[in-house]
Amino acid sequence: MALLFAKNNSLSAVTALPASVSGGGFNLISTQTASSSSTIDFTSGIDSTYKEYIFKFYNIHPSANSQLQFNLSIDGGSNYNVTKTSTFFQSFHEEVEPTDIYGITGGGLQYDTSEDLAQSTSNKEISYFIGTDNDQSCSGTLTLYNPSSATFVKHFISRINNYWYADASMDTFTAGYGNTTSAINAVRFQMSSGNIDSGDICLYGIL
Repeated sequence: MALLFAKNNSLSAVTALPASVSGGGFNLISTQTASSSSTIDFTSGIDSTYKEYIFKFYNIHPSANSQLQFNLSIDGGSNYNVTKTSTFFQSFHEEVEPTDIYGITGGGLQYDTSEDLAQSTSNKEISYFIGTDNDQSCSGTLTLYNPSSATFVKHFISRINNYWYADASMDTFTAGYGNTTSAINAVRFQMSSGNIDSGDICLYGIL
């Protein structure tokens, strides 16, 4: 019985997909690199092309012990003041494990009501306090769902890990919605205090 072998089974040989096959995956729209930046604004590329947009943060390093924040705009960045309701919780673990009176060591998990928003136009924190030592930064993602919808509110989910200034790993989970049926078409990032000294933010669209 004869065996049939593919003559070329390398994906690098594929030059085009059939019309019926979706491209899928991450589609890089733009990248911005901070350099003592008071804000980083994405004012283009957020439209009806994709139903899901993901911002990826790479080693965001602040000038002051502060939190990474974002806000949303419905007017191309003239104003960043969309009303938001959100949640915020985090797990953490210190480099030097603390020991309590029972001899138990480790970190913890907590819900932080002070970081919630309830129908507020304020900036939304998506990280805990990032240190300013040369090796301290945060990395993670923020996902914005269907920002061009004219029917539904605009859901977002974020997960950030940062090097806390008190030498701990802080794994922060944030979720919520922009309470507007207008299209979101711009997003701003900044620190709660000081500037974004360095780091990259990449915007991707997801098919």
